[in-house]
Amino acid sequence: MLRKKKKESLIISSALKMFSKYGFYNTTISDVVKNINMSVGNFYNYFPSKNSLAKSSIIFVSKRLANKLKYINDQNISSRKKIFLFVESYLLFLKNNPEMINYFFKVYLGNRELFCDNENCGFELAEDFINELKRMINDGIEKKEFINQDFFISFSCIAGILGGITFLNSEKVLSQDLEQYKQALSTSIFKSIS
Repeated sequence: MLRKKKKESLIISSALKMFSKYGFYNTTISDVVKNINMSVGNFYNYFPSKNSLAKSSIIFVSKRLANKLKYINDQNISSRKKIFLFVESYLLFLKNNPEMINYFFKVYLGNRELFCDNENCGFELAEDFINELKRMINDGIEKKEFINQDFFISFSCIAGILGGITFLNSEKVLSQDLEQYKQALSTSIFKSIS
């Protein structure tokens, strides 16, 4: 079982690189498995389709981001400090795993039809991360450090700011290293929801 999970992670890692670089529709299963010396036939022992791989990939990324945010949420610190640590963690994650964040923005958000099995249209695939974000926001509201507003307004403020810096980073137009923006970004996010 552990060996199968390891192989699934290897396939997902390859897929994330290929999907984020070439897009979902321009990437074949053959492209994904060629990078990891696997046959196309063997791929189907792990995933029934390219669409199921796409869904598993977003769950994989969401869990990674959720685990980092859960660690921050578990700390007894101010909401402002949580925002700073979250931004710092996100930027480091983006720097070390650009294919994962690019996949989220380019494939998951850009090809919603791939993830729509029901009326939720795939939002539940990022549930782990969304729940930790809700937890951080609700904690800030309870402490009266954040405005008591609809979750999706706060979510939009956070995602908009981080999405913007992600886009600028992928376009290679930033004049400084990502880490240099963490204080300004966290301050902007904090001000937008407090």
